[in-house]
Amino acid sequence: MSGEIVNRVAKSSLITMDLTDYAPTKPIAVLDLKDFLFQGIVLKEKEYRQSLKEFDFSIYKNATVALNCSSDAIVPMWAFMLVTSYLNSVNSDIHFGVKEAVFQQIFTNNINAIEASEFESKKVIVKGCGQIPLTEALYIAITKKLQNKVSSLMFGEACSAVPVLKNK
Repeated sequence: MSGEIVNRVAKSSLITMDLTDYAPTKPIAVLDLKDFLFQGIVLKEKEYRQSLKEFDFSIYKNATVALNCSSDAIVPMWAFMLVTSYLNSVNSDIHFGVKEAVFQQIFTNNINAIEASEFESKKVIVKGCGQIPLTEALYIAITKKLQNKVSSLMFGEACSAVPVLKNK
């Protein structure tokens, strides 16, 4: 065997997509309604409204906020609406859920915002490993996004890709 070593992967028309490139980059702050409830478990309207009025929402200015209630309290929908109105006044990006769920929701939204036409009739490999743990929902989202655009979709690395679909 003689000759130059050729990187056939680099010369191929394969596009390797790393989903971690679409991960949220902004930190996610948490706002737990439990902190505004009487003894952390009961919503008393007058006290709730007063505590929200006195709270400094400027700490959430231009932030991504995961809004939730970690206690088993029964919290009426208007309570979430009210705190959302305060967060909106400081330009927060508000999502309902715990921090991890909000991260995944934003991540999925970022994937859904991909311009799929960039991948028209291309061979795409979606990487299976990355810096961030990826959920099944993210792989489902990218498959749905690209399925009708790409010529083929694979999972893994170029050296050991698993074929997912091939379009004619």
